[in-house]
Amino acid sequence: MFIKNAWYVACRPEEVQDKPFGRKICGESIVFYRGLEQQVYAVEDFCPHRGAPLSLGYVENGELVCGYHGLVMGCDGKTQSMPGQRVAGFPCNKSFAVVEKYGFIWVWPGEKDLADPKLLPTLEWAESPEWGYGGGLFHIQCDYKLMIDNLMDLTHETYVHASSIGQKEIDEAAPATKVDGNHVITERYMENIFAPPFWQMALRGNHLPDDQLIDRWQRCHFHAPSNVHIEVGVALAGHGGYNAPKDKKVSSIVVDFITPETETSHWYFWGMARNFQADNAELTDSIREGQGKIFTEDLEMLERQQLNILKHPDRKLLMLNIDAGGVQSRKIIDRLLDTEKPKAPTTPQQRQFPNIRVI
Repeated sequence: MFIKNAWYVACRPEEVQDKPFGRKICGESIVFYRGLEQQVYAVEDFCPHRGAPLSLGYVENGELVCGYHGLVMGCDGKTQSMPGQRVAGFPCNKSFAVVEKYGFIWVWPGEKDLADPKLLPTLEWAESPEWGYGGGLFHIQCDYKLMIDNLMDLTHETYVHASSIGQKEIDEAAPATKVDGNHVITERYMENIFAPPFWQMALRGNHLPDDQLIDRWQRCHFHAPSNVHIEVGVALAGHGGYNAPKDKKVSSIVVDFITPETETSHWYFWGMARNFQADNAELTDSIREGQGKIFTEDLEMLERQQLNILKHPDRKLLMLNIDAGGVQSRKIIDRLLDTEKPKAPTTPQQRQFPNIRVI
């Protein structure tokens, strides 16, 4: 099950240009396309005539045309026309609320009337010239909640990412977790250590020495329905760590938008926003390349983990103190899923006649 009354990153704007673009999100097959004013629309990726995917069609004069028999689908899910045929009585397709903002296209898979652009997350880094950003997309064959677990517990970096961002001091620094509504924060601080290879590169990128002792921090933020943003960075030791002045540190936000596809697959939009050397395109490329390699290491581990879980459905996974961030995030997901479940009839009349409103 998925939280459907929420905004998810569906794709990047460049993926929806002159042609329709299909993607499955929260179990819904959706086709995205641009109308005459370049406005993005989204409807069910299903032609009501013969069931062909509308994403295999084309856009003509701002209208979505099925590539099988030429049926024209309206942005509201109503069939507009079809060459030589009467189609006014065709059933409506589901249409979806869509917003293009922050360099992403967002979709609301649930009830369209509940979709409010004000409920989009606030991403200050995406609208400020003081921040640079680079990222990518992975299609991962595992439950999206396993990725949330992974990102809310960075202890695994010591082992999965030993050659890039991992170091033994991560194990030695106990994380602390707190919950604020639908927001979970897990944080860890390390002092007077040496930077691992990835952060040595970042220090050099901000014209700082890479061979001195540093203070390091990791602040993982889960935001419902499935976004994880991680404040990370290192500062030259003795200058305040997380609160050090900009000329003594390199700090970034690891951006993770996790969009469920099926119960065992998801779309992973990853990236890093940084507030140093924002206009340095070469540094952006270096960070993107390094980050891509790091997340590739996660990919194999998560997909193999999913296969093991499917093979042993009766085995209970064990929880430790380091898992607190993921555990609390899952509790929020479960609570929000409960709010979307249909309410059971509460009176004898409602139970006998569930479609009749009792006044």
